[in-house]
Amino acid sequence: MNADPREPAGSPGDDPYRVFRPRFGLASAWATGVVVVGGCVLVGFTASGALGTALVNRLSLAVFALFAAWLLWRLGGVHAVPSPQGLTVRNVIYTRRLDWAQVVSVRLGSGDPWVHLDLADGSTLAVMGIQTADGARGQAEARRLAALVQAHGEAPEHDRPG
Repeated sequence: MNADPREPAGSPGDDPYRVFRPRFGLASAWATGVVVVGGCVLVGFTASGALGTALVNRLSLAVFALFAAWLLWRLGGVHAVPSPQGLTVRNVIYTRRLDWAQVVSVRLGSGDPWVHLDLADGSTLAVMGIQTADGARGQAEARRLAALVQAHGEAPEHDRPG
């Protein structure tokens, strides 16, 4: 039995507040980054001819490599951090902090690429740190998040739209 009755049940020693991360997100972002940035560097140093040696072309290649590296860094860093106070969701572009009372429900449909949270203000929030591509592990992580939402209380009826 859990010491804290608000914690969802799990296997002994299982931390319900461990970070939600996609299984291969970071590794695939790094591998893609090495190929893309490495390819840009290779082309930048080996291109010859009038177009290959033009400063504007080399500069645009460097800008593309930097943008690709930034985007892949953000893609590899998607996660969600639960705590007793709430949930912090880091997606590709933004990071959002939620109190547990703001989360009405957790959805992971068969056609959804990742978990969606229904929020008390009527909006939804994607949680890219829990993905259907992870198969049974993704389903288990969605259930763990739903258990945390249930354990910490959903939004009161007066805060829900409708």
